[in-house]
Amino acid sequence: MNFRTLPTTGELPRALYTSEQVRGFDRLAIGEFSIPGLELMERAGRAAFDLLRRRWPQAQRVAVLAGTGNNAGDGFVVARLARQVGLEVTVLQLGERERLRGDAALNASRWQEAGGDWQPFAGMPPAVDLIVDALFGTGLDRPVTGRWAEAITAINAHRAPCLAIDVPSGLNADSGVSMGDAVQATSTISFIGLKTGLFTADGPDCAGEVVFDGLGVPAAVYASSVLSARRIDWRKQASLLGSRRRNVHKGHFGHVLVIGGDHGMGGAPRLAAEAALRVGAGLVSLATRPGHLAPVLAARPEVMVHAVDNPSALQPLLRAATVIAIGPGLGRSAWGRALWDAACGAGRPLVVDADALHLLAAAPMRRNDWVLTPHPGEAAVLLGLCSAEIQGQRLQSAKHLQQRFGGSAVLKGAGSVVASDGSPPPAICSDGNPGMASGGMGDALTGVIAGLIAQGMGMRDAAETGVCLHAAAGDVAAGLDGERGLLAGDLINCLRGLVNPR
Repeated sequence: MNFRTLPTTGELPRALYTSEQVRGFDRLAIGEFSIPGLELMERAGRAAFDLLRRRWPQAQRVAVLAGTGNNAGDGFVVARLARQVGLEVTVLQLGERERLRGDAALNASRWQEAGGDWQPFAGMPPAVDLIVDALFGTGLDRPVTGRWAEAITAINAHRAPCLAIDVPSGLNADSGVSMGDAVQATSTISFIGLKTGLFTADGPDCAGEVVFDGLGVPAAVYASSVLSARRIDWRKQASLLGSRRRNVHKGHFGHVLVIGGDHGMGGAPRLAAEAALRVGAGLVSLATRPGHLAPVLAARPEVMVHAVDNPSALQPLLRAATVIAIGPGLGRSAWGRALWDAACGAGRPLVVDADALHLLAAAPMRRNDWVLTPHPGEAAVLLGLCSAEIQGQRLQSAKHLQQRFGGSAVLKGAGSVVASDGSPPPAICSDGNPGMASGGMGDALTGVIAGLIAQGMGMRDAAETGVCLHAAAGDVAAGLDGERGLLAGDLINCLRGLVNPR
């Protein structure tokens, strides 16, 4: 009987799952579709070996680090196949040999019958071209200690690249949190279903390049479970930006009002305003302290800058706005609080960031026509937690933010998470790079999202598309001159090229 199967390598799937869901798929493939577990393990090991040969064709000396679970069984398959083509293979094991069970034990025997041997881990051999990480599978739920931690440290300290099987050892497959220490792989090959933890928190650092292989599991298997999250990127989201008609004017593309910039903080709202212009908003106004008018006009005369000392001066600007972006440089003084109150009562969609999030935390409210864009520290204030708790459960934290405050919530950081009202499961952006960890990047994101809303995009689509566009612009900017020293202005300069694909 023929079944449609998920793709193997190539473009990554959009669906993300928890480790328990993937283990359930594995059981269904074995129990209901009669694919032997030993066959699935053979396919996994072969897929990893094929990637090894494609990715590192010059590698002649391979070290496989194996644990005692099914992940070790995959590693023994890789070792056997590598030895068959003449590679020099060293297998180092952690844990007692006797703990190997089932299909993993069978593949260890096959390795031995083929003339291979293995020994307890006692340090990494220096003369190795490639390391295969087959220590832990997806079930790790406690901190890594002892010899296991020593092995992970040795892998990360070695000069050789590392291929992680399914999930880098030490990484929580669901949350993306390093469990004390985790392998920092060059590449990770994930099987049957992509795990959420590969794409958020510590996951991107640990996983490196992610490759997927469905192992020929029938597509019908996946109907048994609702996906845990969705992977989004600019390649997919860019399709939401249609071409413009010729007979248009600036009024067709909305009017963004940016509110912020208390004394000494005029740069933040200026970055937001410029980002909104660069993604195509027809008009952008900036309401700020009088002292910021001249500097903003000198740097970006296309922004209509207004001196606002009190809420009454803000009223005509609120009435003219299509969408309001509030928070960058707003401060938490009486001035900032008054403008926040006025913006909340204006009956316009909002993009809320920075100091405005702290004002929201002080007087919580719920509405469906806003996008909140906190980083983990701001999310902690909103939810009454600490930043570590937010980072430890990024997916759940984003969902809790959305449930408590409504609208769409963007939890920024590595693998930004977007949760929206009435939407499919949360989305995790797989674009972006560490160079974006610099001041002003969040202000730019606020402007990007507001600019998309101004042009008629719905709140959820604007949040998800804006996050991916912002991250992709950061990747383009990093590709020009590197990640270190990347500025928000560099990212903003790359937005126009992305929203106008050639």
